[in-house]
Amino acid sequence: MSKDFILPDIGEGIVECEIVEWLVAEGDSVKEDQPICDVMTDKALVQIPAVHDGVISKLYYAKGDIAKVHAPLFAMDVDGEAPSQSVETAEDAPVKPTPQTSTSGTQLEDFILPDIGEGIVECEIVEWLVSEGDEIIEDQAVCDVMTDKALVQIPAKYTGKVEKLYYKKGDIAAVHSPLFQMSIAGQSAEPDVSSAVVKAQSNAANKTAEKTAPKVEKQLNKKAVASPAVRRKARELDVDLTQVPGSGKNGRIYKQDIEDFLNQAPSQAVSQDTTPKASSSTSVGGSRVEPIKGIKAAMAKQMVASVSTIPHFTFCDEIDLTKLIAMRSELKEQYKQQGVKLTMMPFFIKALSLAIKQFPVLNSQVNDDCSELTYFDDHNIGMAVDSKIGLLVPNIKSCQSKSIVDVANEVTRLTEAARDGRVSPDDLKGGTISISNIGAIGGTIATPIINKPEVAIVALGKLQHLPRFDAQGNVISAAIMQVSWSGDHRVIDGGTIARFNNLWKSYLEDPAKMMMAMS
Repeated sequence: MSKDFILPDIGEGIVECEIVEWLVAEGDSVKEDQPICDVMTDKALVQIPAVHDGVISKLYYAKGDIAKVHAPLFAMDVDGEAPSQSVETAEDAPVKPTPQTSTSGTQLEDFILPDIGEGIVECEIVEWLVSEGDEIIEDQAVCDVMTDKALVQIPAKYTGKVEKLYYKKGDIAAVHSPLFQMSIAGQSAEPDVSSAVVKAQSNAANKTAEKTAPKVEKQLNKKAVASPAVRRKARELDVDLTQVPGSGKNGRIYKQDIEDFLNQAPSQAVSQDTTPKASSSTSVGGSRVEPIKGIKAAMAKQMVASVSTIPHFTFCDEIDLTKLIAMRSELKEQYKQQGVKLTMMPFFIKALSLAIKQFPVLNSQVNDDCSELTYFDDHNIGMAVDSKIGLLVPNIKSCQSKSIVDVANEVTRLTEAARDGRVSPDDLKGGTISISNIGAIGGTIATPIINKPEVAIVALGKLQHLPRFDAQGNVISAAIMQVSWSGDHRVIDGGTIARFNNLWKSYLEDPAKMMMAMS
């Protein structure tokens, strides 16, 4: 069967590219991952590979043409699938697949699920934000999908009407396959459509209209145009956005509109699901099965791979943070006025980067058969975040060249994104060493699992004020934090991690020493 290859996202903000050179011709046999063509964006030259074995049946563009992202680039007969029965002549071959049409004569187009992260081939439909029959506008959020890395919101490409949703909530959708179908506003159909197709789609449209008509009659704001933050607030307050009058352009709903709606008609804002139900006796001896999906499934696989292939060993110590806390307290308000949130984490990260300069093996990765060790110049330090969708470990790139203020701004950005479940794939990949702050929740000592293929991770315990002796033998109150290291014993021995920890610890216990090391 002939399949269209959809040109994926090839760079942030890139919507089109120039075909520089085709590396294959129509009729050529190709293998998976074989280069098909070179394309030029306004940022770089990119090579597009095949995703299947098969035979190239159609090249939709000529050399020098401008190709659109998320549009068909070429077609191929995939090995192992029945070939397409239709044969096109050179005169009537379309540049794109012929669009379907609705009974009203408007053009129907499938929205193809684009690339939503490196290596992502499928995702779970978390929630549809529209229904069949809804009018939508360009860039309006259509659905939330969950990959094994993050929660992603899919926007509409055009203004029009949703005709069909190809998946239900909880289904697994494939990348580069149709996600939903819509009729595009202002575009009429091709004239040569067979009556059989029209009749079949007429029946389908009638069924859809019957299905959605009762809902439309009850809706005040059918489009429910709102940003992700507004939709999240509506879900938290259990408000049906189709009942909220929007004060913005095209009826866009703002947070204030939700608050006004709740103040004016609180009884209407509560969905029918919140109606009190008759109490029932407590069930005994039952059980329920819940599938492990998305981030949790990815974390499970990652942890098993790490423990089963890396010989872990743990090293624990305590750090006196009394001086560092005092210095941060003096600087906190000053930087707050500049919009910088100065927590303790930026100091831990920067001190770690300074220590890595003298112990580069902590910033390395070993290959699978332990025959090579790769050292990295960039210190891409990850921090584990307990997000609403599971554990995420975004990393701050090139910490060795960043100031503490730069690191602080990155910590704030990544923490907020991770807790919302919307970290970009670039922020999740390329880490070289990780920090887990278990103390933010509770606990003092841990045995953290290494974030493979890294070679070390440290867990920070909770801060405690404990009695300690000063240099004169007097008992004082000190701000003590327990830290727990896990190392890859194939490449790091106990002495190395102990000496590395001592240097890191010295920077944290004596902030002046850290400042001097940064100069």
